[in-house]
Order: sequence, then structure tokens, then C-alpha cells
Amino acid sequence: MAGEHDMDIRAEIVALLMEDIERSRFPSATMLDMVEQLADQQEREEYARVLLDKLRSSRYPSIPMTRRLLALA
Repeated sequence: MAGEHDMDIRAEIVALLMEDIERSRFPSATMLDMVEQLADQQEREEYARVLLDKLRSSRYPSIPMTRRLLALA
């Protein structure tokens, strides 16, 4: 039985991946796929904000990243 102090491994992995995605100029499709599979609703909203920030900051926004963001809508 899980206690209140037990680690939420899924949430920890999502947080780690989100940090890497945010830092990386070109995050890997594998990392993006994993977040999309594991994230809960709140994490998905944060993920969408990270992708949107990446698109806004790019002179030539990534079409695959734009598609991923639209799929979250």
C-alpha cells in the first residue's frame, strides 16, 4: 500500500523529461512521446506551455512540434 511519503515515480520521470525538453533546443521525439504517454492533465498543460514557448522562440517553428501541440488541444 502506498503511503503519503512514497515517491511517485511516474511524476518524477515526467518532471525529469520536462526539464530536459525545456532545456534542449531539439528535444528527442522519444522524450516527447514519453511525456505524452505518462503526463496527467496538469502536466499536459505544463507540457503544452513548454512546447508553445519553444514555437514562439523559434524563427522557423518546428512543424512536428506544432502538430504535437495541436494534438493536445
